Amino acid sequence: MKILVVDDEKLLVRGIKFNLENEGYQVEAAYDGEEGLNLAKTGGFDLIILDLMMPKLSGLEVCMRIREFSMVPIIMLTARTDDMDKIIGFEYGADDYVTKPFNILELKARVRALLRRSTLKSQAEGSLISNGAIAIDCDRRAAFRDGEPVELTGREFDVIELLMKNPGRVYSRESLLNIIWGYDYQGDIRTVDVHVHRLRDKLERNPAEPEYIITKWGVGYYFKG
Repeated sequence: MKILVVDDEKLLVRGIKFNLENEGYQVEAAYDGEEGLNLAKTGGFDLIILDLMMPKLSGLEVCMRIREFSMVPIIMLTARTDDMDKIIGFEYGADDYVTKPFNILELKARVRALLRRSTLKSQAEGSLISNGAIAIDCDRRAAFRDGEPVELTGREFDVIELLMKNPGRVYSRESLLNIIWGYDYQGDIRTVDVHVHRLRDKLERNPAEPEYIITKWGVGYYFKG
């Protein structure tokens, strides 16, 4: 799983990163609120560890903005012991709090607990699939980019649903045509390319340099998970 650590204390970040990577997590770091928010928008993280007091944007501000586009679990780090700070943090969308100085074993235990709850919730919801800026609701057949609804045709949704349910798996144009359109479809295979280009226009921030719907040259397409 992928974790983002946002704190301006570089030595502390290094220690957290080292310990979490030893647990098998993939960890990225940011050292101010603005950098952390930008990474949160694009990184597809499973959990964020966020310091309360930071330059450029405070942890509360970053937490509030993240909640505009993502429900990723957030653990706030704070040197304060005032209960009111924690209450405000929870109101802004934090899921848990750890007070500095802390035992790294406690932080790792809270990370495991939050990720476990998040995984169970996702399994219960079942129909929701998200990765970075893109999310789909399979039951409602609805798509979203940065939390905003995106209108897709039925075929476009079928394509993105298949790719997102199987991240990293490369589908040839022929296999996509057979799975989505059916073996008896008589149309041109370039229909697949047209639908992929439309999906990129609607879901990618920069369709010319896609982050998610990737071409495997000479083979086909896959969703970068």
